[in-house]
Amino acid sequence: MPKGSGKQLAQNKKAYHDFFIEQTFEAGIVLQGTEIKSIRAAKVNLKDSFAKIQNGELYLHNMHVSPYEQGNRYNHDPLRTRKLLLHKKEINKLIGETKETGYTIVPLKMYLKNGFAKVLIGLGKGKKQYDKREDLKKKEAKRDIERAFRDRQKM
Repeated sequence: MPKGSGKQLAQNKKAYHDFFIEQTFEAGIVLQGTEIKSIRAAKVNLKDSFAKIQNGELYLHNMHVSPYEQGNRYNHDPLRTRKLLLHKKEINKLIGETKETGYTIVPLKMYLKNGFAKVLIGLGKGKKQYDKREDLKKKEAKRDIERAFRDRQKM
């Protein structure tokens, strides 16, 4: 199965707006208790999350996983830091790339693959404001062209 495929649970659309994604990696995620039940119910938000390398390990910060309704006292902290599982070679590559200025590690989407929760992380370079405006103009122009083509087809 190619990376990024599987039952998609959450997507970080803001990441594509704020960063140029240059490379992607598929990472497993270490979960506790009832977190997987909430994730399977797609009660996860990647909007403001980011990944950081600490002591040679990759951690995901600010990912919100809602508490499981039937979890009572076994529930977890919704915003806790979670460890991501990658090969040592991939982590070393990320360490080298993020030392350059402007690069960061951003989670792009979360999905289930063969029963396991996976996170697609991307190595992104921050966009400037004029880059964002340019992307919006391109998107709007493409939408106008498609609309005109669709109207032409109706005639």
